[in-house]
Amino acid sequence: MSIPVQLVETPRIGAWLSLQAGRVHVRTGRVELGQGNLTALLQIAADELDVDVDQVRISGGDTRQSPNEGFTSGSLSITQSGTAIRWAASAARQALLSVAARRLAVSLERLNVLSGQIYVDSEKSALSYWDVAGEVDWEQDATELAAPKLSDARKVAGKSIPRIDLVDRIAGEPFVHDLTFPGMVFGRLVHPPCMGAKLLSLDMNRLGGRPGVLKVWRNGEITGLIAESTHAANAACEWAYRTAEWDLPENAPTHALDAISQSQEDLLPVQAQGDVSTFDGAMVTHRVSRPYLSHGSIGPSAAIAIWENDRLRIWSHAQGPYPLRDAIATVLGLSKDAIDVIHHPGAGCYGHNGADDVALDAALLAVGYPGRAVKVVWSRADEFRCAPLAPGMVTRVSVGLDSTHTIQAMDVIVNSAPHGNRPGRNGSPNLRAAAFLNPPFPPSKSNDIPLNAGGGADRNAVPIYDIPNVRVQKRIVHKLPYRTSSMRSLGAHLNVYALETLMDKLADDASEDPFEFRLRHLRDDRALNVLRTARDSTAELRGRPVAEGCGWGLGFAKYKNTAAYCAVVARVEVQERVRVTDVYSVIDGGEIINPDGVINQTEGGILQALSWTLHEEIKFAGPVVATETWLDYPIIPFSDVPKIEVELIHQPDCPPLGCAEAAQGPMAAAIGNAVFQAIGVHVCDMPLTPDALVSAALNH
Repeated sequence: MSIPVQLVETPRIGAWLSLQAGRVHVRTGRVELGQGNLTALLQIAADELDVDVDQVRISGGDTRQSPNEGFTSGSLSITQSGTAIRWAASAARQALLSVAARRLAVSLERLNVLSGQIYVDSEKSALSYWDVAGEVDWEQDATELAAPKLSDARKVAGKSIPRIDLVDRIAGEPFVHDLTFPGMVFGRLVHPPCMGAKLLSLDMNRLGGRPGVLKVWRNGEITGLIAESTHAANAACEWAYRTAEWDLPENAPTHALDAISQSQEDLLPVQAQGDVSTFDGAMVTHRVSRPYLSHGSIGPSAAIAIWENDRLRIWSHAQGPYPLRDAIATVLGLSKDAIDVIHHPGAGCYGHNGADDVALDAALLAVGYPGRAVKVVWSRADEFRCAPLAPGMVTRVSVGLDSTHTIQAMDVIVNSAPHGNRPGRNGSPNLRAAAFLNPPFPPSKSNDIPLNAGGGADRNAVPIYDIPNVRVQKRIVHKLPYRTSSMRSLGAHLNVYALETLMDKLADDASEDPFEFRLRHLRDDRALNVLRTARDSTAELRGRPVAEGCGWGLGFAKYKNTAAYCAVVARVEVQERVRVTDVYSVIDGGEIINPDGVINQTEGGILQALSWTLHEEIKFAGPVVATETWLDYPIIPFSDVPKIEVELIHQPDCPPLGCAEAAQGPMAAAIGNAVFQAIGVHVCDMPLTPDALVSAALNH
């Protein structure tokens, strides 16, 4: 059994948990973003320690106390952090029972535990974990003691316990926006309208005299202000933005996606198997695209910072407290040890949104206004204009088939703006305000995310199907003025759409059932099982008479080709627009810790992908994001939420696989294929709006 990667860096048992006052306190570097991962991690610890769920407390990313686990991303919380906690809790159990065995003068094998109480054989002893915890060496290496339980000995994993954060979410004041401190003031930065913009003029005296404004300053192209209230800060910031004069860069393309599609930047190899050039038959080419997208969190980015006694404290809903701390230390010229970043929940982001940027905004303002807590909440326009966007992408897939309609060659080229620009990556803080300071900290050229780390633009571009000759290449398009980074599923959203809509096209050309066409191109037993389960579970639904303008579609993928297997079957009605009415999903996530959590995440991924695929698109005016309000950026309304059913395939003896991002690509593909069945045309350019339907029909 290989050592969990987190325990290589942080092997001490005490780094992961401690015992006080009848409770087990678990620490993880992962953060709660609405996905319910802290509940599942708590279940893992309770199982290994033989304590009740309500005896465990868990805290997420906090540079003052938690292990450094980098970013909460890539559907890796349970796979990586969960495995580390399982080992650490198992090691703690061994260490605690070793002390108990010595004190009770019995062999270790005779001891067992129930709710933290220690038993000798079946007799309750006088000792509990908490009675012996003080004698344990918590500096011990967890990897030397851990002996995690086998699946049949786990009592909590695999059960749907209620999420531990729901009461606060519903009835409390849980978000960073709600935090208050004595004497708190409110700040905003006047952000330049786009990357590369220069501030030509702004009347600082008039800005400082705006109602409620306490202080203003300028550094490079950035203007900061402190005010008595949120309203005063927002009003002053909006006035400044309207009255300032800016010099904008002239490197904006007329059409961003055309620039991505036609880019001549270097083409990078991703994977090669066999030789696609040996296929001498005709190739079928399929090209799809998606526009730039916004994270579109309902709550805008927010943070609070305090600078006092030469120490900076920041409350943030960022995905990586430690990388954010390090990036801010670089910008401010401070020691990392002088900064605390404490995760506090905000609107769910599932990617690199504005949370890190607004944390730097708050830090800059707090350092300039010491001794007072400074809260910064972005406006909706800032959220669209300043937060990193999900990259625009164009993917081309060419395939060659033999006389039996079996794929013999596949050539994939992905053109995409960069995906991997989180704080600290590629040697840059990658924080928006930092790029405009004097001296500036410009973003570095992104190298994208390597395939062995899940991939970025090329995520899921390598087909899971058994094809003898495969070539996958990617082109990262840097020469555009728009700031981009990671959003949920990264390149998988479009790449799965490309591969899976092509599979349906090929099946249709062969007059073959879409399920059967995929099944005969697969060798992976778990993939075969997921597809067969989806086929059989939806047979009755798909067998009903299909009205004109209606259709069923299938999408399938193994996320990152290393995580959860997911199949989605969707029904659409196409009238003036596309409406999804029914969705059925099957997911194999390996060991499933909290079934309800996996279902929730799959449903959420389905709805998010539905919104991306049918509705969402960022608009530009030259180098500037022109989208400013929800009227400019429609998302799925509640009235369009389809009926969704999720079927789980439990694999308790297999490692847990990341599930949270598994459904996005398959859902998009299921919609595209359902539209194809409904109207006989593949719509290749997202979003699938009425205009896109008409354009696809005219070009068919």
